[in-house]
Amino acid sequence: MATKTLAGVDVSVSDDGYMTDSSQWTKEIAGAIASEEGVELTDKHFEVLDFIRNKVADGALLTIRGINKSGVVDAKSFYQMFPGAPLKKSTKIAGVPKPESCI
Repeated sequence: MATKTLAGVDVSVSDDGYMTDSSQWTKEIAGAIASEEGVELTDKHFEVLDFIRNKVADGALLTIRGINKSGVVDAKSFYQMFPGAPLKKSTKIAGVPKPESCI
């Protein structure tokens, strides 16, 4: 594992750049990761990030289908909010481990 400085804080990250200790996550750190990923965060992004963090804390497996059924965001909007690889980008920004379904 490595350490990376995000928003002035040293955080533990995996080889893929995902935070390994989600308790270190803050909105400021999310903003720093989002900038690296080319995503400009809005209030709606934080709703999605909170949903993801809560689901992971409950031990749920994340899928795009599950996020689509969440009532927080539909799949089309999810892809627009986190272009390219929405599940990878959103979980990285949310400070949770990379989903097993992502290669």
